[in-house]
Amino acid sequence: MTDHDEPDHHHGNHLDAMTARVRALETILNEKGLIDAAAIDAIVDTHKNKVGPQNGAKVVAHAWCDPDYADWLQRDATAAIAALGFTGRQGEHMRAVFNTPETHHLVVCTLCSCYPWSVLGLPPVWYKSPPYRSRAVIDPRGVLEEFGVFLDPEVKIRVWDSTAELRYLVVPMRPAGTDDMDEAALAGLVTRDSMIGTGVAGKAA
Repeated sequence: MTDHDEPDHHHGNHLDAMTARVRALETILNEKGLIDAAAIDAIVDTHKNKVGPQNGAKVVAHAWCDPDYADWLQRDATAAIAALGFTGRQGEHMRAVFNTPETHHLVVCTLCSCYPWSVLGLPPVWYKSPPYRSRAVIDPRGVLEEFGVFLDPEVKIRVWDSTAELRYLVVPMRPAGTDDMDEAALAGLVTRDSMIGTGVAGKAA
């Protein structure tokens, strides 16, 4: 058999190796009745469309546009966030901290990886890494610079340690020149990193 005669076993398979393995494992487990395909689809849909940083971005944009809501968010973040329909696992105990020209907030979880899934989705790998968790406390300004955030030396950096009892959402400062933008457009300026404190609104993550 020549090279041209060999069957193309990969024809039509555009999956990367890891995705192909996951699909194969899912098929086997489903055939053995060990998992419910509908339940898996529901979980995937939840994390893709119902929880994630797009929710937090809407919270931030609403706070930028509505001073009364911003005040409520600062006083009782859990209730204010829930009022917009964003509740769920690891989103029960929330506190919002607002960046100002004088103070920049940074969130870390030194003991685990506590993270508000309902407004930020799943935590990025670096958030759970020991280097970030230790250096964010020891050298927050250096960590921010590695993320491309260069603050004036006079700006105070406050580091918040997220726990299972209290999780934080950073409300970044509203970018200048956005007075004519509606909430939907403003939400598009809010990145996941800006709500952790490792980024700023209006800048690419």
